[in-house]
Amino acid sequence: MRRCCGLVSHINVPVPLKSISVQLQVLDHVASVSSSLQYVNEEEHPLEAVFIFPLPRDAAVCHFSAKIGEQEIVAEVQDKQSALDQYDDAVSSGQQAFLLEGSDESSGVFKLSVGCLSPGQNASITIIYVIELSVQANHALHFCLPAVLNPRYTPAASAAGVPEISSACVIPYTLSLTVDVRSSDRISRLESSCPLDPLVFLNSDHTHATVNLSAGHQFDKDVELLLYYENTHQPTAVVEAGAATAQPGSLMGDPVLMISLYPEFPADLMASLESQGEFVFVVDRSRSMRCKMHRWKGARMRIKSARDTLLLLLKSLPIGCYFNIYGFGSHFESFFPQSVVYSEDTMEEALKRVKNMKADMGGTEILQPLKHIYSQPCYPDHPRQLFIFTDGKVHNTKEVLDLVKSHAYSHRCFSFGISKSASAALIKGMARKSSGHAQFIRGTKRMQPKVMQSLRFALQPAVDSISVDWTIPEGVTVDMLSPPISSLFQGQRALIYAQLKGQSSGKTEGAVTLKYRLKDQPVTNQLQFTLKPTEDTGRMIHQLAARSVIRSLERARGADAEAIRSRIVELSVLAGVSSIHTAFICINKDNKQTIRGPLLQRRVPLCYRFQKFPVMSYCKRNRDELEPQTDPLLQLVSLQKATGCWELNAALADVFGKTEDEVANHRPVQVDGSVWATVLALIWLYSCRSNDQVEWQFVAMKAASWIRSQKPDGLSQCVCDGNVLLGCHVTEDVLGI
Repeated sequence: MRRCCGLVSHINVPVPLKSISVQLQVLDHVASVSSSLQYVNEEEHPLEAVFIFPLPRDAAVCHFSAKIGEQEIVAEVQDKQSALDQYDDAVSSGQQAFLLEGSDESSGVFKLSVGCLSPGQNASITIIYVIELSVQANHALHFCLPAVLNPRYTPAASAAGVPEISSACVIPYTLSLTVDVRSSDRISRLESSCPLDPLVFLNSDHTHATVNLSAGHQFDKDVELLLYYENTHQPTAVVEAGAATAQPGSLMGDPVLMISLYPEFPADLMASLESQGEFVFVVDRSRSMRCKMHRWKGARMRIKSARDTLLLLLKSLPIGCYFNIYGFGSHFESFFPQSVVYSEDTMEEALKRVKNMKADMGGTEILQPLKHIYSQPCYPDHPRQLFIFTDGKVHNTKEVLDLVKSHAYSHRCFSFGISKSASAALIKGMARKSSGHAQFIRGTKRMQPKVMQSLRFALQPAVDSISVDWTIPEGVTVDMLSPPISSLFQGQRALIYAQLKGQSSGKTEGAVTLKYRLKDQPVTNQLQFTLKPTEDTGRMIHQLAARSVIRSLERARGADAEAIRSRIVELSVLAGVSSIHTAFICINKDNKQTIRGPLLQRRVPLCYRFQKFPVMSYCKRNRDELEPQTDPLLQLVSLQKATGCWELNAALADVFGKTEDEVANHRPVQVDGSVWATVLALIWLYSCRSNDQVEWQFVAMKAASWIRSQKPDGLSQCVCDGNVLLGCHVTEDVLGI
């Protein structure tokens, strides 16, 4: 079933949303996003409009206001239940009310209840949120404005799921976007997936710039921005002044410092992957792993996706390491009694067992397999790396996390939460306690890219032994607001928040020294900062610092849950930022006129596409025959030997869309069959699957290394002939041979 822009209950009824204006303010590595939404009730009856839209998962809403005619009402942050009760009372009595709350069903989704609008009445809603901008692989800071601010819209007939954008829709409202960037580093450039006006620098040192979205953008796709700084790896320290109206000594009344740490990993260090290591893969085989990865066409079963991922992992491991695979449910089993040396024989034995893995082991009991793994002695010079895949929750999360923490000195844990049902506390906790890395595979996201990224982390050195030392004048103290950071991997950036308390009698400068180790080499950076900033840059750093403390409290576990909840509400109200226990509410109490007539409810769905599924239709057992066709990439990878080479045979030729005779007849006379086959495989990967390089990068590195070890004659001619056969244009340098 497909629906396009319009109201859910009536066809061709005018949508009350008319325009969206967005102002993006960037300060170093963080941003404030202000969105103004213009509504009008074009129906003949009073209207309660409900608009559901997504925010980035780590965003914190910090402002909500409504302007009705010439009167503006600014919302207050209140305890969520109290806000809901006030909203219901106001609407039922005919007052205009506006409510903004986080969705109970989906983290990062907010529901905007516009309340009672009289026929023909206009309303302007302004929502502001703050966010830490993510860092991309090319070192750019990334911001995304989802198309039509929506559409994680869920119609009443579909209890869950994330609809897709339909580019065929005619968007019934307009969009404008203004971007203002201030940085302590020089701004290099700003790129976008959508047309922009020229970037305008507002000072001579290029640390302040502005740009607008070009007029006429249809908003039929996400607006993505990539911001590049010149010295991207240079740590920075930015101080934001406290609010003059807030009490000194409080979080909002004192200056708050934000430190950015984005270590540079030298290219020569990253080019050589570690060959040592013990890799233990722990896979959830409970009944829920029979479910599909998502609800849309082409989805694989979770257990099938896990099997495909294990294939990639096993083919990507370096020769000489150790490995083992565990499956767990109500009980557990391992492929080998203890980890074995990675070789052609052990890899093939493991692959045969992977093919037969099923989701047939009952519930989700992870504690016992972890105890068994930790009871095994570690191999000298082979650090243990755990890869844990699960889609469930456990009843003993604290016991599991305590166990992981007690063995943190001997291993790192890379944990993967599959689907929304996976426990965030468990997945993040296991990674955090062991200085590892956590990832979540939700919606239509594929498992393989995220897992292979974590394998790169596991095979490469990490920044560790991170410390922060302060040099501050007498009378000033520092209160750290961010949790301690134990490690950072390549491509990861940390933002550290600290509150500066007290007053200095004379000195106005302080310093912070960042220390860490990379591959046993110490690195030290000292940053100067002012204790009394003169420029008022807003409150986004304060609000993100508050958000950091709130997130830590939300993850806290203890006997006094009510005290933790009260502290979250108190901090949320003080800083004016959203939390799981609070909501924004405003009521137009000055409007003396009671709204009469039947109250209609309208949802603003915007562009979406969805399909109905019975609850169990995506959870059938043993339905491999309905799985999509095997990906040619996985076919190719499955044929690779543990050493990195391929053999020349009909199965390999089939991947290329050729016959075995066609491939064999083009082989240069002086080139061995395995070298020829391996060169062809590399050419195919770089030409036909370049967009999936993160998945096959280690497969290709092993192949290139094997070719170099053979020192074959006529390699240049071999690459040339291979390009002719496959219709490609790839050089030896690209192939790394």
